[in-house]
Amino acid sequence: MTGAAGAAPGAALQHRYLSQVFAELCAIESPSLHERACGERVRQELAALGLEVVEDGAGEHIGSDCGNLLARIAGGPGAPGPGGDERRSVLLCAHLDTVPLLAAVEPVLHDGFWENANEAILGADNKAAVAVLLALARQVVARGAPVDVELLFTVGEEIALAGSAEFDPSMLRSDYGYVFDHASPIGEVIMDSPCHFRIDATFKGAAAHAGIRPEDGRSAIVAAARAIAAMRHGRIEDEGTVNIGTIAGGSAINVVAERCELTGEVRGLDDRRGEALVAEIVDRIHAAANRPDCDVDVDVSVRRTFSGYKLAPSAAPVRAAEAALRACGHEPVRISSGGGSDANTLIAKGFPTVNLANGTERNHEPGERVADTALEQMLDVALALLDEVAALAPDAAR
Repeated sequence: MTGAAGAAPGAALQHRYLSQVFAELCAIESPSLHERACGERVRQELAALGLEVVEDGAGEHIGSDCGNLLARIAGGPGAPGPGGDERRSVLLCAHLDTVPLLAAVEPVLHDGFWENANEAILGADNKAAVAVLLALARQVVARGAPVDVELLFTVGEEIALAGSAEFDPSMLRSDYGYVFDHASPIGEVIMDSPCHFRIDATFKGAAAHAGIRPEDGRSAIVAAARAIAAMRHGRIEDEGTVNIGTIAGGSAINVVAERCELTGEVRGLDDRRGEALVAEIVDRIHAAANRPDCDVDVDVSVRRTFSGYKLAPSAAPVRAAEAALRACGHEPVRISSGGGSDANTLIAKGFPTVNLANGTERNHEPGERVADTALEQMLDVALALLDEVAALAPDAAR
C-alpha cells in the first residue's frame, strides 16, 4: 500500500468520494448527545463495505441517542504481526458530535475551502476526520493493508470527552491509536494536553421588592458578579486557562435576585497547576459570597472531567506518526495544546494514543472551514500511518 492516496489507482474517484461524504456528514446535524443520524450514516457506509459495526452502551450512560461505534478491517494477506503469527493492529479514531448549531449547515466549496453557506459552524471538527476514516476504509477493503485497522467513532466528545470516557479499551486489539482532532495545519503532532476541571456555583440570596424594600434583599447576581470580577480569566501564564462560560439568575427586573448560577472551566498545564487554579477560583467565589454587603449562601462543585498527558518523543506511536508525515511531505512539528481530545481519555485508560492536526481552521466558530486539499492530505497521512506501524520492530509495539 502506498501512503499517498494521490498515487493510487482511482485517486480521482477516491477524492470525489471523500468530498461527497464529507459534505453529506456536515449537513447532518449532530450536536453532542444527538449523534444518531450521523452515526447511522457512518454505519451505512461501513456496512456497504461488508464491515460489522459494534455499538457500546456509552449513549445510555451520557444521555446520548447513540453510543460509540467500533469497526474492524482485516489487513491484506501476509500483513505482519508482532510475533509473526497475528497481524499488528492500529486504532484510528474520530468523533461524531459537534458543538451546538446556530444555523443549518449547507456545505459549499469556495476558493478551495469547504465552508458553511450560513453563519454557523461547518462541523469539520471532527467530520473531516470521520470522512477520512470512511475513505480509508474503502481503500483498505479494496486494496488491503499491511496491518489490521480498528475504527472508533465516539460521541459526546465536545462535552468533556463524555463518550470516550465510557469506552472500554479492552474491546480493542490494537497496541495504540491515533485521533485526528486538532484544528491546526497538518504536520503538527500534539505532544501534551491539559487537565480539565468543571466548576459549578450556585449563589442563594434573598428576594425582595427592588423598589420598595431593596435593603431587605441579598442579590445573588451581585455576589456572582463580584466573584467573577475578582477572578483571573483567559490564559494564565505558565499555569493554564480560566473561563466562565455561563451565568444565569434572577426572576424579574423589580425583584432582588434570589438565585444565580455560573459554570466555568479550568485547564491546567499539569495536575498541580490545574488544582491550584481551581482552588483560587473557589476561594474567589466564597470570598464574594461572604462579603458583608452580599452575605449570600453558595454551593460550589468541582469535577475533573479529563486528565492531561505528556508524550515522550521516543514513543513508538509518535515515531510512526512523524515518519508517516515525512513520507507525505510534511515536516512534523511537535506542539502543546490547550484543548482536549479523545486521546486524553484513551491515554488515561492506559491505551497509548497520539492526536494529530487535521487542517481544520476556526473550529467552534462561525466561519469554520477546511481546505479540500487538507482532506486529501489527511487521508494520505492516515494511509501512510498503516505502513509505518507495520514497519515498527516487534518490541516497539508500545
